[in-house]
Amino acid sequence: MKIILTVTNDLNFDQRMQRIAHTLVEAGHSVTLVGRVLPNSLALQPKPYQQHRLRCWWNKGFLFYAEFNIRLFFWLLHQPMDALGTVDLDTLPGGCKAAFFRRKKRVFDAHEYFTEVPELVGRPMVKAIWGFFARIFLPFYHRAYTVGPALANMFRKQYGLPFKVVRNVPFRKVPVADTSAEHPKVILYQGALNEGRGLEAMLEAMQQMQGVQLWLAGEGDCSQALRNRAQQLALGDRVRFLGFVRPDDLPALTDKAWVGINLLENRGLSYYYSLANKFFDYVQAGKPIITMDFPEYHALNNTYEVAVLLPDLQVDAIVQAIQGFQADPLQYARLAENCLEAASVWNWENEENTLLEAWNFER
Repeated sequence: MKIILTVTNDLNFDQRMQRIAHTLVEAGHSVTLVGRVLPNSLALQPKPYQQHRLRCWWNKGFLFYAEFNIRLFFWLLHQPMDALGTVDLDTLPGGCKAAFFRRKKRVFDAHEYFTEVPELVGRPMVKAIWGFFARIFLPFYHRAYTVGPALANMFRKQYGLPFKVVRNVPFRKVPVADTSAEHPKVILYQGALNEGRGLEAMLEAMQQMQGVQLWLAGEGDCSQALRNRAQQLALGDRVRFLGFVRPDDLPALTDKAWVGINLLENRGLSYYYSLANKFFDYVQAGKPIITMDFPEYHALNNTYEVAVLLPDLQVDAIVQAIQGFQADPLQYARLAENCLEAASVWNWENEENTLLEAWNFER
């Protein structure tokens, strides 16, 4: 089956889509992953699937989404395909119309609760427009899946479409030697440097701690503001901005960490019910986590205690969690051991069976 998968992301850094495309190719499908090219985009790396990037005049806001979907619609009209995989609402209008017009199979992949992301929570008109697109186009999809059970349940009720759960878990990896004895100990954040990720609070927490470094792997809308804030706080080389890191290079970087952080402000249901791939990346590397006490992370931690859960995003709570690991090596070791046990379950090799079920139209 010829499958086209569509996103608005830079294809070099979308781990979930790289894993999905890889699995579908291994299952015998021909796959093309479509994204967009930005002014600072790096060259695409060779993959076992095809990659195509659309170039737009506009790179953000309404004009970008309108232009991208128009370009996507006309591009899809002329591409050989048997099925279309639409990722999130921002590729829905153009993708659905092209696939429906050509009578092709349609599968929807919700990476987040799109209408509840922080950027839309305070913009009721824009939120209503995206909600309208969801209600209009999603009923025309044959299959759907999302990243966690809570979102799947909400989407089933909201759109009347069954959603499977395909979590953002990494491939199984061989554990490496523990580096927790190294000094200074590395606190790692991987992901976009955007609003609501708790990074400002993390920088302030660094002022109160000794013997640790903060490494930030990624870039985003707040990149320069965070660099400026680190300079204002005189954190010096205790904070390292690593820039964009390719997914293939992340596991080696994560192996050098002592603790992984996944801090989010409760700024909408998308964050509150999130289930980030970084959480599972830290687990796979055997690194205890400091994360929020949100429903999905709470449920996972009840199964395997791999994290310290923060009730709210306060600087003092972050400091207390980090210093707790420093003061109690036995607690750290216990959570690290639990990570390795959980890693044998929370991995892509176990998750991809659900993905293949969603794409099996022969049943």
